[in-house]
Amino acid sequence: MSKANSGFSFPLLAAGALGLTGVALGATGAHVLKATLMERGTMQAWETAAHYHIFHALALLGLAAWARASASDSNGLIVWIARCWTIGVVFFSASIYWLALGGPRWLGPVTPVGGIALMAGWLLVMFVAFAKRG
Repeated sequence: MSKANSGFSFPLLAAGALGLTGVALGATGAHVLKATLMERGTMQAWETAAHYHIFHALALLGLAAWARASASDSNGLIVWIARCWTIGVVFFSASIYWLALGGPRWLGPVTPVGGIALMAGWLLVMFVAFAKRG
């Protein structure tokens, strides 16, 4: 992999992985697990997790395009944005999926950690945008 490609390879790989798993888990919740989630009253939680999962997969796809089109000086931050969003989805969405299926309650505090990682990624987007202006 060339240095020019390094800024968009990880965001693109993460977009593909999160897109694939987001669609699979969203469909699983809507079809395979629907009765279980309805019975537990956790269908809305599952849908929230799936929405954040898919939204950030799409954001990563946009990030990869941005990295490919931008100057290489911001690629390091772009990779950190992708890392934050990927970690955020894993902690945020995955903990909600697991809790919706009756996972251990100690997972509850993991969800906000994921939310903080998601927000950190968006904060870095703003940082890159302001750094580009100057």
